[in-house]
Amino acid sequence: MELLKELIEIDPASSVPVYLQISNAIIAGIRQGKLRRGLKLPGTREMGGLLEVNRMTVVAAFQELDAQGWIELRARQGTFVKAVPPLLAPAQIMRQATPIGFPEVVGFSYDKKRILPVATSDFQSAHKLVFNDGFPDIRLAPIEALGAAIRNLSRRSINRKYLQYGGAQGTLLLRQTLAELLCDTRGLAVTPENILITKGAQMGIFIAGSVILKPGDEVIVGSPGYDMANITFRQLGARLNEVPVDAEGIDTAKVEQLCKRKKIRLLYVIPHHHNPTTVTLSPERRMHLLHLAAQYKFAILEDDYDYDFHYASRPIMPMASHDGRGNVVYVGTLTKTFAPAVRFGFVVAPMDFIQTATYFRKTVDTQGDSFMEHAIAELYRDGTLARHIKKSVKLYRDRRDHFCDLLKTELPGHLDFTIPDGGMSVWARFHADLKMVSPRALEKGLVIKDGTSYDTGRIKYNAVRLGFASLDLKEQRQAVGILKEVLDRV
Repeated sequence: MELLKELIEIDPASSVPVYLQISNAIIAGIRQGKLRRGLKLPGTREMGGLLEVNRMTVVAAFQELDAQGWIELRARQGTFVKAVPPLLAPAQIMRQATPIGFPEVVGFSYDKKRILPVATSDFQSAHKLVFNDGFPDIRLAPIEALGAAIRNLSRRSINRKYLQYGGAQGTLLLRQTLAELLCDTRGLAVTPENILITKGAQMGIFIAGSVILKPGDEVIVGSPGYDMANITFRQLGARLNEVPVDAEGIDTAKVEQLCKRKKIRLLYVIPHHHNPTTVTLSPERRMHLLHLAAQYKFAILEDDYDYDFHYASRPIMPMASHDGRGNVVYVGTLTKTFAPAVRFGFVVAPMDFIQTATYFRKTVDTQGDSFMEHAIAELYRDGTLARHIKKSVKLYRDRRDHFCDLLKTELPGHLDFTIPDGGMSVWARFHADLKMVSPRALEKGLVIKDGTSYDTGRIKYNAVRLGFASLDLKEQRQAVGILKEVLDRV
């Protein structure tokens, strides 16, 4: 172990015996966290050769360490740093050693407040029911098909190139596949050169915003709106102008009023199943936005994150399919189609913008997962994902209907909601204070947000998105049952 050679410095001229110099250095390394607890140390012969000392000197050092309780000698296994070291050590060692563990703060200055705080979380416990923001049921994901596609690709030597560095824009096969898919399903007459592959829609929003915006630029967003997009724009230095969202989507009359007073640089809109309210932007307002963008020359960032999941009728064609002036940057994702951990999204725009966005993406992330991109393209081409989407849409429609029936029958008087035309969640405004409901539900095994992440500076909605797609019918009944029990007692 080269680390031991660095930690243990032997001074032949010192009055301290060599074996004690070795044991003291090892104790200091343990206390500093450089030699982790449970670490297996080299044998006495190997360490003697490493330190260029007699093996019996190392034996004496190990005997000293064992006597003090810093190591343990296991028969036929070797010598290990103790998992629980002694609480006390010789005073000389205490003075020499620095505090245990890695530094808690950096030794240099940086502007911590410049980076906006974002809510983070770990993977949810498998033992809890979760009302998420509207995610797919990962149990339905065609993981076996994806694994088989990867195995088949790995057997062909020609595909080894996808393990090397490649294009930051995404593999040509996936971009070709998406170009055909977007043309056939969304009326987007695009080529592979109009597409940039990203790791999810959020990365697409960040890249597009970074290319378009400068600090101080004016941005229009819906209110209530998608908090991660809002944080991204603020992080880029933009000034946010919040416009109300009603039953027909963002209020374009108020957008027009803003355009007359300010130089708008970008408008962010979610046309299908707006996050968080789930409403769909009406055709009339879509056309009005395109007209305003052309007139006032601002960019429309169209986030169509769950286009495929529409239940009442066919989805409305994206604004990008009607855009003849190049004002729309279209962002989509495969995450809702597959699973949140499968990080694939895309940005669609005129070729010059995609080229610039690709340059920027390369500075953030040299390239995507080329091998996985190729496998996803194969699943599109052999029909696996088309079948999965068709099956999921039918199942999620049934789950939506069942869930909304439960809310009506089990929670009358506790909340207000509208049955969504699509998506994977219900926007529910509660009568009881969600900040009281959330912790009490958690105690009973149900995770539900307290609603504060949806609030704006002026309006407290006391509302939350209740994701239904990831819960089967039995789990929905259990979750609503817990919620009913809590609401009845608040």
